[in-house]
Amino acid sequence: MNRRTLLGTVAAAAIGLAGFATAGIADDLPALEKKDRYKVGFAQMESNNPWRIAETKSFHDTAEACNWDLIATDAAGSAAKQVADVDSMIAQGIDVLFLPPREEKPLIPAVMKAKAAGIPTFLVDRSVDPNVAKPGEHFVAFLGSDFIDQGRRVAEWTLENFQGDKGIIVQLEGTTGSSPANDRKKGFDDVMAKHDNMTIVASQTGDFARDLGRQVMETLLQAHPDVNIVYAHNDEMAIGAIQALELAGRKPGEDILVVSIDGTRDALQAIIDGKMGVTVESSPFFGPLACETMNRYANGEEIEHWVQVKDRIFTASNAADHIDEAY
Repeated sequence: MNRRTLLGTVAAAAIGLAGFATAGIADDLPALEKKDRYKVGFAQMESNNPWRIAETKSFHDTAEACNWDLIATDAAGSAAKQVADVDSMIAQGIDVLFLPPREEKPLIPAVMKAKAAGIPTFLVDRSVDPNVAKPGEHFVAFLGSDFIDQGRRVAEWTLENFQGDKGIIVQLEGTTGSSPANDRKKGFDDVMAKHDNMTIVASQTGDFARDLGRQVMETLLQAHPDVNIVYAHNDEMAIGAIQALELAGRKPGEDILVVSIDGTRDALQAIIDGKMGVTVESSPFFGPLACETMNRYANGEEIEHWVQVKDRIFTASNAADHIDEAY
């Protein structure tokens, strides 16, 4: 009987059989033995943009300082391969798993398999469908930002800084079915729905990719030539949109406002150059936080279900001050 099971049993004795079911679920997570070195799995979803590359590098940089033997994989944008990568890590006997799920539903089997194998799992930067897999029950915790708040903050900044009378908005969505795409859309849409002078005329996925964002923007611009606001769910798509707009003879930052999320170096430079209005930070540097949270768990601490990352906002007033630290 591990420590968490023992604690659950003691609690059950105190509160009766009805409470045992609740305590049993909460305390049913795999334990993590405290030891000097861990075999850690990091199942990256893809490496096709600066954000993902920076996140993977953060885990590699942390491995030595945190005494990890790191097994890192790249699913190349395939949810099926990401599940297979987790299967392989389980077979290799990892002690703990850090997983950024490409999509909310397809990665649930990976979470369930890791738990069944007795491996504590932490979801990083994205989560899974909360109706099926829950923190504190099927995985330890979610480490990441408040994506709804990110979208809300972009919308609020846009309302405060838009110079026109009527906003005609095109939205470039992230990967369909992913938690950041779902939530960044909700946060933005909920705010804009309260303002009659703001209309979202089109919303289409660009899969968080620069070139696809450019292509989608080209198509949407033909259908909606009067667009004057572009909201991209990440900086890569925003940069692609800027390229498309400039090729069409539009002037980002003058006749069209481009707003985004992530805080990449290219986005901060675009703000400095006057081509983008705002980007809300979504930090990729999860390695140190992963190490700290894992060690807390190994020490028997109760881990909050959401280890929340606080995000900054970058505009023309501070972009130059932070570009040297950007990725």
